[in-house]
Amino acid sequence: MDKAQSTRNLFAGSAGLWLSFAMGGGIFALSWWLRTFSAAFDPLFFRQLQFTSGILAITFAAAALVRFRGTRERLPLILACGFVITGLTLASSSFFSFRLSDSRLLLRDPVTWVMDRTLLGLLLVSALVVERRLPRARNPGREIVAALILVVLSASLLSVAHARLPAGLVVHPGRAFPRPGNLLPAALFLLATIGYHRRLRHVSSPFDLSLYFAASLNLWCSLAASQSERPLDGTSAVAGMLQFGSYAVMLGGTLLDDIRLFEKVRLLAVSDSLTGLANYRRLVEVLEAEIERAKRTGRNFALVLFDVDGLKKINDQFGHLTGTRALCRVAAVLRAHSRAIDTGARHGGDEFALVLPETGAQGAAEVALRICDHAAHDEETPAISISAGFAVYPQDGDTIEKLLSTADGALYRMKKQDKGTAPVEEPRTK
Repeated sequence: MDKAQSTRNLFAGSAGLWLSFAMGGGIFALSWWLRTFSAAFDPLFFRQLQFTSGILAITFAAAALVRFRGTRERLPLILACGFVITGLTLASSSFFSFRLSDSRLLLRDPVTWVMDRTLLGLLLVSALVVERRLPRARNPGREIVAALILVVLSASLLSVAHARLPAGLVVHPGRAFPRPGNLLPAALFLLATIGYHRRLRHVSSPFDLSLYFAASLNLWCSLAASQSERPLDGTSAVAGMLQFGSYAVMLGGTLLDDIRLFEKVRLLAVSDSLTGLANYRRLVEVLEAEIERAKRTGRNFALVLFDVDGLKKINDQFGHLTGTRALCRVAAVLRAHSRAIDTGARHGGDEFALVLPETGAQGAAEVALRICDHAAHDEETPAISISAGFAVYPQDGDTIEKLLSTADGALYRMKKQDKGTAPVEEPRTK
């Protein structure tokens, strides 16, 4: 079992969900206890926390948008558009000073907080619904514009609704939940936490795990905010730090996943999709690097070419799937019977190549003979055989074209002769 699978099993099980709720219960108890303290935090602390949270939100939006462009999954698109608006609002509003004398206004939740909490909860839940029904985008450019418009409209409606609510409806000092308005986003985050937890049964990337953790953190962030009775009190500080932590978790998970996706793209760009060996582009890069290294060190290297004998006959007699399987069998032999420093590649069609650093003619002949022998004794049916020819740098060529041409000539001379007497023909030394 690999590490990703183990992580998924750990958090996708019911124990992971209950652990999250247990930790959240401790945070809620801490928020309840902090209500007994009358001290207020420095407004500068809140401004800095708000500004930093806004920058994290914007950075996450950019990373999520990169993921959307690479995968066309609508889930990161929805989150990216929402976090652009939230991040810009948080960062810009942090430049306005808090004034403790303006207590009536401070008793109300700031519109940025309400919009951020409620909007984010709606986005997380909506993203789950959209992913289930319409997981992938067909026209990325248009959908980015449409998603931004919808998010801006939603944020505007939330702002207007919040401004029209009377302060007495928003804040109830002395009650079990002084700020009951935060229970609405808490309910949304509860649905999101359960939904993203269930989602971990099928996915386990850092991005997917971060969404689950972020939904859980925001659930307890909203419940902590519901305990705030006074402006800039300890409970609101806890809520602000939980909000900051959720953004940091989402950003970290997205960046890690983007790095993994970029690595996957890089591997796809230099590997053959059928056999998993290096493709022709990667083969040329390796040969160029070996030539440069050989010029510096004065040591030679060998290039071995292989060709599957009678692949057309296999295709005609057993079908193309069996022929494709034959190519994969040859690739498996190349991987199993070459060194870690060697590079196996699919040269094209039914031809393969093997670059052998610091190897002369005798070593190349032994490797080619060994691989041909193992391929011939493969227990799968139908039986396959391969021919081989090689060239050594610089004796048989000092350029990629000359090495390929010499090895190719040796390969086809072998195919014309009796394999029982000459399994591998060495190229002619110039």
